Amino acid sequence: MRDYDRELAIKKLHALGISPKRSLGQNFLIGRSVIEKIIDHMKGLSPKSLVEVGPGLGALTEPLMEMSTSLMVIELDRVFAEMWRKKGLKVSEGDALRVNWKSFQLQDATLISNLPYQISSSLVVDRSVNPYGIQNMVLMFQKEVAQRIMASPKTKEYGLLTVIAQACWDIRMLLEVGPNEFYPSPNVASRVLSFQRKAEIQGDLLKFLNLVKTGFAQRRKLLLSNLKPIYAATNSRREQWEVLLISLGYTPGVRAEEISVQDWWALYNRFFDSGKG
Repeated sequence: MRDYDRELAIKKLHALGISPKRSLGQNFLIGRSVIEKIIDHMKGLSPKSLVEVGPGLGALTEPLMEMSTSLMVIELDRVFAEMWRKKGLKVSEGDALRVNWKSFQLQDATLISNLPYQISSSLVVDRSVNPYGIQNMVLMFQKEVAQRIMASPKTKEYGLLTVIAQACWDIRMLLEVGPNEFYPSPNVASRVLSFQRKAEIQGDLLKFLNLVKTGFAQRRKLLLSNLKPIYAATNSRREQWEVLLISLGYTPGVRAEEISVQDWWALYNRFFDSGKG
């Protein structure tokens, strides 16, 4: 079965007169069992509309088209974009990090993608801060990126991506995916994660992102040192942040990767949302 899927992918590429582009991170999903598990999960979400980034040869796109829901795709590769237009899909041709998501006017939508490595982290952060109607995401990542997204404090994987993703989404792992499930086979394993938008998010997520990004600016430095640019912006003093950190159970020598997601929100609520200096 797996060999057949690989041959089918090769035949489709030959028919289009193209080959996989490494510059676009094109590793096409061919594993039937993986595809079936992802689609079964998608059906359970009962989305009102679907957005797929990078449909490529359509291993996921074709079964998604059979679901009774609205589907649009975002595709950077000109050949694939034209192919899906001819099949009747709504296509936004361009880089998923640069297209105008607001213009799609999505509501209760689910985003699905076998994400190219080079855009995966940025896309998660972008849709966390500005979801534009995305309520669920089912995304394939290289394993190391998935580990960063689901990391715990006090680990080397825990960072900006972790905090922003976990602050905005309830996340669970769906399945592990080996290199042989793709053509061409990548050098790393992959994971599929499922994201559900948290309903209780309150606050300016751009300001929250700025706070966390500043805190992680230099991982080896103390958090209070990294946050120096924030003091002036919030009309606060280092001593006030120190008092709050101590009240949360940390020492003044704490670093950003030790702060839990919940406590990042506590820092934000005290010095941004409350308006207190």
